[in-house]
Amino acid sequence: MDPAGTAADGAEVTTEADYSDTFYGQVGGHETFKKIIHVFYQGIAADPVLRAMYAEEDLGPAEHRMLMFIEQYWGGPRTYLEERGHPRLRMRHVPFAITPEARDRWLAAMRAGLDAVEISPLHEATLWDYLERAAASLVNAPSDPSQTLR
Repeated sequence: MDPAGTAADGAEVTTEADYSDTFYGQVGGHETFKKIIHVFYQGIAADPVLRAMYAEEDLGPAEHRMLMFIEQYWGGPRTYLEERGHPRLRMRHVPFAITPEARDRWLAAMRAGLDAVEISPLHEATLWDYLERAAASLVNAPSDPSQTLR
């Protein structure tokens, strides 16, 4: 990398300081989101309802994908887009029966992740509001199979 912040191949190199004016940077950047998502995936691994949605034995790749997504969403590196394309959140979750119960379990695991870091009350409330809305938007199956979603 040269002093101008360019890698040998000509690509621009970014650092955590480049994100200081984003939500991502304001809450602590990569280390904060890494901790949230790691604790979240510990919850996924321990929950039989949520764990059943993952075919792979190793949750590491799923944890990495989620970390890339959430960092990008909050103004961090655009690695998710570069590696996986547009998030298409609903489309990627269609194969799974996501019930209100699964949503609540997912939120409990995410709450544990959020509780594992120290961020300002405003940032915490903003992040939690997004997580609740995102989780609700992915519900695609009723708790009672005899019912239909409206």
